[in-house]
Amino acid sequence: MDLMDHGAVALAALVRRKEASPVEIVQAALARIEARREINAFITVTADQALAAARRAEAAVMAGEPLGPLHGIPYSVKDLTLTAGVRTTMGSAIHEDFVPKDDAVAVARAKAAGAILIGKTLTPEFGHKQVPTAPLFGRTLNPINPAYTPGASSSGAAAAVAAGMGPLALGTDGGGSIRIPAACCGIVGLKATLGVVPHLQAPDLYSANSFTGPMARDVADTRLLFEAIAGFDARDPWGAGSAPPRRAAPVSLRGLRVAWLPSAGNRVDPEVEALTGAAVQAMAREGAIVETVQLDFVSLEKHFLVVLQSLLAARVGANLERFGNRLDASLIDAVQKGRRHTAVDLHEATFAKTRCFNELQALFERFDVLVSPTLSAPPLPIDMDVSGEIEIAGRPAGTVRGAWYPYTYPMNLTGHPALSMPCGRSAIGLPIGLQLVGRWYDDHYLLDVAGLVEQALG
Repeated sequence: MDLMDHGAVALAALVRRKEASPVEIVQAALARIEARREINAFITVTADQALAAARRAEAAVMAGEPLGPLHGIPYSVKDLTLTAGVRTTMGSAIHEDFVPKDDAVAVARAKAAGAILIGKTLTPEFGHKQVPTAPLFGRTLNPINPAYTPGASSSGAAAAVAAGMGPLALGTDGGGSIRIPAACCGIVGLKATLGVVPHLQAPDLYSANSFTGPMARDVADTRLLFEAIAGFDARDPWGAGSAPPRRAAPVSLRGLRVAWLPSAGNRVDPEVEALTGAAVQAMAREGAIVETVQLDFVSLEKHFLVVLQSLLAARVGANLERFGNRLDASLIDAVQKGRRHTAVDLHEATFAKTRCFNELQALFERFDVLVSPTLSAPPLPIDMDVSGEIEIAGRPAGTVRGAWYPYTYPMNLTGHPALSMPCGRSAIGLPIGLQLVGRWYDDHYLLDVAGLVEQALG
């Protein structure tokens, strides 16, 4: 069995038992990256640094030194996230040669836990769009079926994990960018509660809606990376206080109060409806108390776009004149639209965000988790033009955000933790994702429930 067919939990146990060395594990990851180059998951592969770190990790094992929970385990980092001494491009010509001096908080914590960076994964420019391409680096393919999208904007991260190029990845999520690729590639991805994984790169920490989070092939591996990178940081205004006491882990699904949201005002593909519905039925057979609820998330799309486009205009707008001919046309379009939004538009978006937060808080007074499809349809064809109207089940359905992933971006606006996990495959073998959403600071509880759902689904 190839070492890359093992998950992170299993590999960590092999390292501790001296049945596999960190050098062997990193070599196996690098070999898999080379063997699956056609997927184009990586912008930068840090082979020399990774092998040097693996040799140090192996020496620590042989010397009997204390080992961190991720000791010797390879992982990748999306190229939006800072990595000290390793080029971080944001997928853009603007930062083509940028080499940070410091690690992002999550990267530093993963390193302290013993993880070994094997490279930076592909992202659209500044993670701005739901297409797995970047002008400098080309297109990432879905390892399940290259004719369909791997999702975005953590495209390379999801593809790398799904293809076994390392068991763990750090992605970022500004509107579903961890959960969407996780659903498209058949893996698990977690966007934690705002502030639980500090994300100090955000230019506006007070109105932050972008998150750094773990991606892995199962819930246990996702938890392993999450627990290594989570923890409050006084430099983050959302992470400077103390969380409420952690909820006790449920021992079963019996009695779990589930709010089931099959549609959020959007059309749902019949296969997605059937498979996610079957997952909820499996929860009910284990004793969960399921009630169908109605929420309108589609109407939030215009407000989400105001936030996203205004942010891009502020961050990128000054570079248009110098780099315009080297930037993605859709990024330029988003910046120009952002420039036309007014302060009133931005405040109205904030008001809508607050209304959604209050609606979810009221819902969680009655329920333990909110469950929905992650996406309203299986992965879209990779060549589809998602700048216009998309089709679901052969019928025009609306714009990509409002029609395909209205379930994900509201949780970026409100800060609630949300996780996507596989719940089956379509008739042609495309992965289908199930989203679980929890109360603020219920990240561990959400992982506990996801593990029980994983068992129930077999």
